[in-house]
Amino acid sequence: MKPDKQAEKSKMATVDEVMEILQVSKSTAYHTMQRLNQELKDKGFITHAGRVPRSYLLKRCGF
Repeated sequence: MKPDKQAEKSKMATVDEVMEILQVSKSTAYHTMQRLNQELKDKGFITHAGRVPRSYLLKRCGF
């Protein structure tokens, strides 16, 4: 069974959502996402370009 689209959306943040959450430009949002995904890769997690786990983003940015 496929996960609910709304539940899936809430787990991963896109560049537009990162821009809105952090109130930054698109290039800064992409850079932040790359840094967070690299941290996750270094810890052994699988990552996807253009997406970052929402919970990790909020944790690392102090929210």
